[in-house]
Amino acid sequence: MREQLPDFPWDALAPFGEIARRHPEGIIDLSQGTPVDATPEFIQRAFQDASNSPSYPVTTGTPELRAAIRNWAVERLGASGEFDVLPLIGSKELVAWLPTILESQRVLIPEIAYPTYHVGAVIAQAQSIPVVIDAKQWPVADLAWLNSPSNPTGRVHSTEELRAAISWARTNNAVLVSDECYLEFDHSAKSFSVLSQSDGDNTNILAVHSLSKRSSMAGYRAAFMVGDKKLIAKILELRKHAGMMVPLPVQKAMIAALSDDVHVAEQRARYNTRRDALRPALEAVGFRIEFSDSGLYLWCTRDEDAWLSVEWLAHRGILATPGGFYGAAGSRFIRIAMTATDAQIDDAVQRLLA
Repeated sequence: MREQLPDFPWDALAPFGEIARRHPEGIIDLSQGTPVDATPEFIQRAFQDASNSPSYPVTTGTPELRAAIRNWAVERLGASGEFDVLPLIGSKELVAWLPTILESQRVLIPEIAYPTYHVGAVIAQAQSIPVVIDAKQWPVADLAWLNSPSNPTGRVHSTEELRAAISWARTNNAVLVSDECYLEFDHSAKSFSVLSQSDGDNTNILAVHSLSKRSSMAGYRAAFMVGDKKLIAKILELRKHAGMMVPLPVQKAMIAALSDDVHVAEQRARYNTRRDALRPALEAVGFRIEFSDSGLYLWCTRDEDAWLSVEWLAHRGILATPGGFYGAAGSRFIRIAMTATDAQIDDAVQRLLA
């Protein structure tokens, strides 16, 4: 490899987890965005009802799942024109392997970003180039990642910013991939899919979605992509050889999840209620909240090295993530996840205000 893989960042956080665990009332882990709320029962039932699954699943997805994704993409994402869909074994897996599948040489990633964008470029032996939001300033490359709402910042791209990125892709004949896994969790901003801004021309454009957060299905590894029909055909051809088929019970659960919006609204309300409880408590102890308009996270700073903030919280039994995990530009920030129970969030508020 041209560059060594970075150390797994959460290993560096482990000592602060030990500090937090020594708190008399135990640890409240707000460091990782792993759902804690139950998978809705109707989704569990769909999975269970399909558990007798002796045959290999179809790589491209069942006709029923493909139809469910297409309908959802039109109704929820505003997709139009010609496009195709493809189920995925989790969105992280796609992020990590897409530059290799596409044989990318230069990959643009947000300057504050989910670490796997960089890791995927490293695995592909491609150059990983952090860039600012404004696509008018982007250099030439063959692949660029968007992430809106952002992990970790919760920032939402405007339609003008999305269109600038699309224009960049068309000018450079480059692939633009929009990671939209938090699109359903708006708080104080309105999120848009990149597909809603393509004017029906989806050439070299992909949108990636996951049911991990939307439907509390992280353990199912259920995701999908929507976009350029020719590009998806190229990805599918490799997938046919390499496997990575989504198990049939998971496909059935995905159909159930995409057919219902009520559980999504309920989950969004849970996360937003937790955010509204934690934000003023963090502000009361000196943190400034930036962005955090959507998604599952609060992006905070006390204008100090992030590890000092992490340590301060750990002594109160609260574990947070240092912003440096997401790039040098985040070195004075921390990320607080809403993926804890309501009782734990209330407890965290009391510990902060004590």
